[in-house]
Amino acid sequence: MYLAYRGITVLLLAPALAMLAVLMSGELPVLATYTQVFMKSLGNFVTVFFPLFLLGAIFGKVMADSGSARIIAERIVLSLGAKRAMLSVVLACTVLAYGGVSVFVVAFAIYPIANALFHKADIPKRLLPGAIALGGLPTR
Repeated sequence: MYLAYRGITVLLLAPALAMLAVLMSGELPVLATYTQVFMKSLGNFVTVFFPLFLLGAIFGKVMADSGSARIIAERIVLSLGAKRAMLSVVLACTVLAYGGVSVFVVAFAIYPIANALFHKADIPKRLLPGAIALGGLPTR
């Protein structure tokens, strides 16, 4: 996670760290484990969850472009005030998640609004994933 937050792409980081985990175990052949275990599991994960991520990203973009997520967030901000941006993001995520929207979609829909709110309230951007997770994850 440290390397991902430092900006190293996960597409390169995941295979490299999986290889490191195999090397540190010392019991399994490295290349065989990488090709027969890791890549097979990665392929299964992608085939199962890619439609969910893709449709979540599309729905989040539609919510962002249509303005519905912005309106929900703005109503919450108006009622709580701009100084409580963190609480506003958490509540907006909770409202969307309890409304039946997938947590992945909530993250895509709320991120642009939350980013603007955090910038306006001078809150560090690194706290944004925690606020989104706090609002969306208790619903599952």
